[in-house]
Amino acid sequence: MSAAATPAVRQRANRGYAGQPAGTGPAAPRRRSSGGRWALLVLLAVCVIGFGPGRTPAQEPPAKEYQLKAVFLFNFAQFVDWPASAFPAPDTPLVIGILGRDPFGTYLDETVRGETVKGHPLAVQRFRRVEDITTCHILFISGAEEGRLEQVLAGLKGRSILTVGDVEGFAARGGMIRFFTDQNRIRLRINLEVAKADDLTVSSKLLRPAEIVSTGKE
Repeated sequence: MSAAATPAVRQRANRGYAGQPAGTGPAAPRRRSSGGRWALLVLLAVCVIGFGPGRTPAQEPPAKEYQLKAVFLFNFAQFVDWPASAFPAPDTPLVIGILGRDPFGTYLDETVRGETVKGHPLAVQRFRRVEDITTCHILFISGAEEGRLEQVLAGLKGRSILTVGDVEGFAARGGMIRFFTDQNRIRLRINLEVAKADDLTVSSKLLRPAEIVSTGKE
C-alpha cells in the first residue's frame, strides 16, 4: 500500500490475520520495499476506517477509506478466477475499471502499478458509460450510478466482469460484491449466485469472512 497508510495500521497488519502470528494465515501478496501489500483477509480483520469526530460514512468519505478499498480491489484479482475466454493471450492485462465518478484519485493506480496476477499485468481504466467498456475484469461502479444501477448491471450481464460497489443494497440489486461499513470496519457482502451465473469462481478464502446474500435479499 502507498506510504499514506498510518504506522498504526501497518503494525496491526503485520501481526497476521485475526491475531495470528504473521505467516500463519493465508498467504499475503508480495510486498514492495516502498510499503508492500496486505493480504485481503488481514484487511478484513484489521482495517478500521476512522472517520474522525463528527463525521459519518454518509458524509465526505476520507481518503483512507478509498485507499483501503483500492487494496481490496487489487486483492480481488487474486481470489477470483475468470473463464479462459476473458484472457485471449497469456499476457493479456487484467483490467480494473471504474464506472462513473472516480473516488480513488491516484490510490488505485499506485496500488496496482507494476503488479501481475497469474502472469497478467494489472491495469486501471476509467469509463463514463457502460457502452465504453471493452475489456474489463473487475468493475467498481461509482455511487453516482445508483439511480440507474439495474440498467448498468443488465448491460454487463454475461460478460464475466466482477462488479463491485458500495451503495446501499448493491449486492441485493444484482451486484456481485458490496463494500459496507460495520463498526468503522470495511466488510463485504457477496452475491455468489450472480458471480456464478457470469462464470466467475470466487475463492473460499474470500467467501469465508464475507456475508453471502441473494438478489432481492440483503
